[in-house]
Amino acid sequence: MAETVTPLPCLIVGLGNPGAKYTGTRHNIGFEVVDRLSKSWAIPLKEERRFQGEYGVGFGPTRDKVYLLKPTTYMNRSGQSIRAVLDWLKLSPAQVLVVYDEMDLPLGRLRLRLSGSAGGHNGMKSAIAHLGTQEFPRLRIGIGAAQRQGEGDKAVVSHVLGNFSQAERCTMDAVVDTALGVLTKALTDGVEKSMSLYNNIDLSGE
Repeated sequence: MAETVTPLPCLIVGLGNPGAKYTGTRHNIGFEVVDRLSKSWAIPLKEERRFQGEYGVGFGPTRDKVYLLKPTTYMNRSGQSIRAVLDWLKLSPAQVLVVYDEMDLPLGRLRLRLSGSAGGHNGMKSAIAHLGTQEFPRLRIGIGAAQRQGEGDKAVVSHVLGNFSQAERCTMDAVVDTALGVLTKALTDGVEKSMSLYNNIDLSGE
C-alpha cells in the first residue's frame, strides 16, 4: 500500500479584522505574519473583491507559486474568504495553512499543527465550517490569556482586541520573525519537519 504524502501548503492565510482601529491588536497577529511574508517574499497584497480579502500571488522560498490571503470579512466570517480562494484555485484544504492568535499559548510561543479543532477561536470555527474539515495545517501564535478574571467574555474581547505592551511588542516582533522561518521551512521541507524544529522554541525571554 502506497504511503500517503502530505501535500506542501501553498495558500497562507492570516486571520484578523480589517480597519485601522484593529491594526496591531493581539487578534490581528495573523495579518502581521502575512504582511511579513508579503514583504520578505516580494508578493504584493491587494484588495480582491471576489475573495473578500487582500490577496497576492508570487513565488515563495522554493520558487514554487505561493498565495497569500488576509480575509477582510471580519474574523467570524473568515471562512467565506478562504473557501472562495480554494474554489478559484482548485486547492484542497490540506494545501491551506492558517495563521492566527491563540490565548491558550503563552506570549512568545508558536505551535504548528497539521489539524485540530477551533479551540474557541471564531475565525477558525468559520474556516472549519466552510472547508468542511479540521484537516488542514495551522500556525497558532501565543498571545497569552486574559488577565482579568471573573469578567468572562468581556475580559476575553478586551484582551484580544487590545494592543501589546511595549515589552510584549518586542517579543512579538521576534515571534513574527520566527514565524517567517516556520513557514519557510513548512513550504520547503513540509509541515512535520517545521514542527519538529520550531514547536518547542520559547521567545518570551523568561
